[in-house]
Amino acid sequence: LTSDDSHRANMAITFGGNQHKRGHPLTIFLNDKGVLIGSKANSAKFADHQKALSELMSKGVIVLICPMCMKHYGVKEADLLPGLKVGKPELTGGALFKDNTKTLTW
Repeated sequence: LTSDDSHRANMAITFGGNQHKRGHPLTIFLNDKGVLIGSKANSAKFADHQKALSELMSKGVIVLICPMCMKHYGVKEADLLPGLKVGKPELTGGALFKDNTKTLTW
């Protein structure tokens, strides 16, 4: 999820959530401006998105966030939603390039 556009972000989270309900494993990767959605400092703007991400994580969805993008946009690790995992090459690559994985972007 590369965008902080409310509609695009909602589409990505909702589509992913609907596929997860159908039994598909789901990892959401917040990168570029998408990292802003994962910060509690932006809860006023992204309250619905953050609630949806929290609900998905409670159901086993993995949400990764790009550390380089966090630094670029001034997102501090202490401000992240509980449950978000800061990406590392092995963790992020393992999720995105796992055999039989489909990658979609918004």
